Amino acid sequence: MQLSIENVSKTYSNGVRALDGVTLTIPTGMFGLLGPNGSGKTTLMRTIATLQDPDEGEAYLGEINVLKEKDAVRRVLGYLPQDFGVYPNVTAQTLLSHLAALKGITNAGERKDVVEALLRRVNLWDVRTQKLGSFSGGTKQRFGIAQALLGNPQLIIVDEPTAGLDPEERSRFLNLLSEIGENVIVILSTHIVDDVAEVCSRMAIIKEGRVLRGGEPQRAIDAIRGKTWKKVIDKNELPQYEAEHHVISTRLRAGRTLVHVFADERPDPSFDEAAPDLKDVYFITLSRSNGAPDEDSVFPANAHVTTTDGSSGGKGNGR
Repeated sequence: MQLSIENVSKTYSNGVRALDGVTLTIPTGMFGLLGPNGSGKTTLMRTIATLQDPDEGEAYLGEINVLKEKDAVRRVLGYLPQDFGVYPNVTAQTLLSHLAALKGITNAGERKDVVEALLRRVNLWDVRTQKLGSFSGGTKQRFGIAQALLGNPQLIIVDEPTAGLDPEERSRFLNLLSEIGENVIVILSTHIVDDVAEVCSRMAIIKEGRVLRGGEPQRAIDAIRGKTWKKVIDKNELPQYEAEHHVISTRLRAGRTLVHVFADERPDPSFDEAAPDLKDVYFITLSRSNGAPDEDSVFPANAHVTTTDGSSGGKGNGR
């Protein structure tokens, strides 16, 4: 099964164009939707989750028309929104059982078995009788995934799920998502580049409602290999380097500034070649949309956004 999104646009009543002709093809597996805050990620996720309608466009989950057959979508959908609320004075086991009943698992014996299996799968069985208000951020997110897995969904959407988690909880949560993504479509919507780099086999970068590029993270990284350079400079030198080079990122290091520069050739002998990563891809893509020096040889302006091996998901609109 795959999710096909074609030319989806949405403008809110205040004039903000949240989505602008988004076209993507998302197969089974972990898919990262990567972009800064306010880029349109949540609007797209809410549209796919049937919580709001676009102004135009189409979306299909297999043979299901997402925009017209909303009940059919909801039967196969698991959704963990960014702002996931729980009843703080209810235990994990009780609330999950209640949600299972709402999902249509009405037989008490079957519901008991399903709830137990899910709590064990997300490693919450030992805290099943604790009130949800006592859960840490990571434990609460694992409960969110448990409720999203009710009914054996074929599509799971998680929106900014690791924001605020400590490193251990984040690692545990991403491992859980990776396991789930072996058999279903999992869309990880996030502004955290490392999350996508660690667990997603395919991705799309979105900004201001437009898909700027898509494909496999590793292929995107390979495309800029030999074209990213680094140098440590004094902080007061940064404006000069930004004027003379395509600076894609900066980082303070021991009171000095480490700059990463994008260029076809070594800018001068004082630069060292940098091993590129997905953050470099991300910053190059975003800076290109801001009118930075053109990298058409690396990220073509009107290239097809490829999100499956050898297939094309429509046109990406660089800005």
